[in-house]
Amino acid sequence: MSSIQEIQQEIIEEFEMFDDWMQRYEYMIELGKSLPLIDDKYKTDEYIIKGCQSKVWVHADFNEGNIEFTADSDAIITKGIIAILIRSFSNQPPQAILDADTSFIDKIGLKEHLSPTRANGLVSMIKQIKLYAVAYQAKAES
Repeated sequence: MSSIQEIQQEIIEEFEMFDDWMQRYEYMIELGKSLPLIDDKYKTDEYIIKGCQSKVWVHADFNEGNIEFTADSDAIITKGIIAILIRSFSNQPPQAILDADTSFIDKIGLKEHLSPTRANGLVSMIKQIKLYAVAYQAKAES
């Protein structure tokens, strides 16, 4: 299994292959299409990310010491953003998620190319992923 750092490095290298931001946006849309589908029963207010302009749902399951995330969004760019985060953090132990650096987002130039509301949404998505990690870490220790 790849570490979060290895996965993030792969993502950075993939984004470096594109010359301009239109190509990167197209790639993000493709990543969004490949996102594992979230069960419709999790498309409720309980799983919605607060602070996002578009609707984003994130669900987490704890399986054999790792957190598995599924997500969806009603906006194609946002779906691409959450796909990048899910790829980085899914199937990882809670402590690794809590310790993870998210500077890869700056390295791919994502934050600087998002509108302020989308950038806030990105921060909210990361916060929610880390909150799931806190909850499952506490559960694992009890």
